Amino acid sequence: MQPVVVKMRLSCAALLALPATFLSTLAVAVPSPAYPDQHPFLQSPSTPERSRWRRLSGKLIDTVWGLTHDGHSPAASMAKADAQAPPHTFARYGGDVVLRFNISTPDEAKSLADAADTLLLDVWEFTQDWVDIRLAKDIVRPLLGLLPSSLQSSHAPLLGERDLAQAIYDTYPQPRGVAAAHPKELHHTGPSLGARPFSPALGQDNDETNIFFNDYQPFSVIEPWMRLMASLFTTHVRKVNIGVSVQGRDIPGLRVGVHPTNNQVENPPNRKTVLIFGGQHAREWISTSTVTYLAYSFITGYGKSPSITRILEAFDIVFIPTINPDGYIYTWETDRLWRKNRQPTNLRFCQGIDLDRNFGFQWDGAGDSTTAGNPCSESFAGDHPFQAVETQQLAAWAQNETEHHNVDFVAMLDLHSYSQQILYPYSYSCDDLPANMENLEELAFGLGKAIRVGAHGHNYEVLSACEGNSIFSSSPSASDANDESTPSRRKLLPRIVPSGGSALDWFYAALSVRFAYQVKLPDRGMYGFLLPREMIVPTGKETLDALLYLGEFLGETFGVEGLGVKKEGDEVGKEFKQDESVAPQDEIETEGEGEKLSEVVVGDDGDETEWIVIEGSEYEDGELEGEDVRWELKRRMRRR
Repeated sequence: MQPVVVKMRLSCAALLALPATFLSTLAVAVPSPAYPDQHPFLQSPSTPERSRWRRLSGKLIDTVWGLTHDGHSPAASMAKADAQAPPHTFARYGGDVVLRFNISTPDEAKSLADAADTLLLDVWEFTQDWVDIRLAKDIVRPLLGLLPSSLQSSHAPLLGERDLAQAIYDTYPQPRGVAAAHPKELHHTGPSLGARPFSPALGQDNDETNIFFNDYQPFSVIEPWMRLMASLFTTHVRKVNIGVSVQGRDIPGLRVGVHPTNNQVENPPNRKTVLIFGGQHAREWISTSTVTYLAYSFITGYGKSPSITRILEAFDIVFIPTINPDGYIYTWETDRLWRKNRQPTNLRFCQGIDLDRNFGFQWDGAGDSTTAGNPCSESFAGDHPFQAVETQQLAAWAQNETEHHNVDFVAMLDLHSYSQQILYPYSYSCDDLPANMENLEELAFGLGKAIRVGAHGHNYEVLSACEGNSIFSSSPSASDANDESTPSRRKLLPRIVPSGGSALDWFYAALSVRFAYQVKLPDRGMYGFLLPREMIVPTGKETLDALLYLGEFLGETFGVEGLGVKKEGDEVGKEFKQDESVAPQDEIETEGEGEKLSEVVVGDDGDETEWIVIEGSEYEDGELEGEDVRWELKRRMRRR
């Protein structure tokens, strides 16, 4: 009987301590969730006693937070210490592989594009150097048979020796048993209960951070977390509803900003607003987690960080973690690599529309693709613009905010993964140029530099979105050999996917958002969409550097006192110190060589009128080679 008495006393003591423990962690973050009830990785509890205790603690948390179980709420679970992807995961993904093809000629690109269309392949990502494609292993041989001999040997598995099913499993929240068994290998443990919460204003140098960002979080945790943020920080946070998805789920957002409440004028001026959203493509989890990281950093940084405080006093920022909640939930419960929304189509067995192909500006349907008009295609653009409920809702909300709520959207960031690119309009065509292209480029390069000089030093390529949605060759064709307007490394090749109807183009052209960008987050290596959970915080931090730069840039552009990209001394704004390697005014020098690349000719009106190439050189870190520099300067000269 003695062991029973001890066990009861321990349980009682734990029960009494639970409220204090919960309150001590409430201001830090929502605890890392276990899996939803219907999640395929759900494991049965190891003992009935533990199951009862988890039900009791879960009920207490539900009562305090006001949560309701609607079939998508997180449920407690335990897993074996030696966790592996369950059998159904191998059944779905075990026969698939992701191949990276290295592209070097127009013929190679065209043949690969044609094969992808013919076989309805899932094109993950593409850059000027490579294309990543997921396909069944038994389709590899037929695919290679459709390709030129150069491509038949110019490919390799993206994930290396890792199995796709296991790589998918590793992106889900780590079961606690596994975390305890392999804390360094598999899990990024959070701070102790007594540790201070993470805030960008605290300037922490260690790895300690908010436990909410230890794992990717399901929608059933993100939505109550957003309610919690709005209830805890009532002075500058408000939860908003963007609309309703095709399956009836709310599309929540957080509006963060400081509005004057005293001496308010009767007709206040339009509030300048920055819109940041992710999750258009459901499988791009890092985009959703990054939006929540940015929101949390600005929410908790207000009043502590001078830079964040000044930005929020001058601008509102609306954070939308995912505009595709149905698809996001589907990636958690059924298919981790699902891309589209969950809207029925005219083919009952092929659901979903690619949201980023369904906006109303320059919607081109199938475009040049023979299959993008096929509902079974991953890039299905819909039968008409704004057919997708989510694109309708986002566009209607944004227009309503502009017309009826004194909102002036001055910037937009559409977060995606992967390939580390910052893309500016237009996406639908390279023939049309945005009116303020030079300002768009200037800010884009500034965002990229803010990321590059940060702690992680990732290089982001800056491109027009039409170039980011295309493939380039490493050498020109013979017909272009003597054409000065054609760069030696930038010969435009056939598109892999159509690019009309993007959110980027619609916000820029239809809603007149002055600074609109699509940002493709890490990585460029061997993870693809399956970025490990350990990269959530580093990716959030480097994107935060970019957002801080954006705030400073907008402040300077709109004449906000105390904001400017050249400002020094802010404890979270160290990345804004002017780079000593950039010569002021009319010279640009390379960081290592000090060679003069170009000078700007200034006209009588004080505006820069053209670029004159003095001498080619190479940037460090392989950013641009000499030929690329010359091409870039000539391109700008032609556009002036």
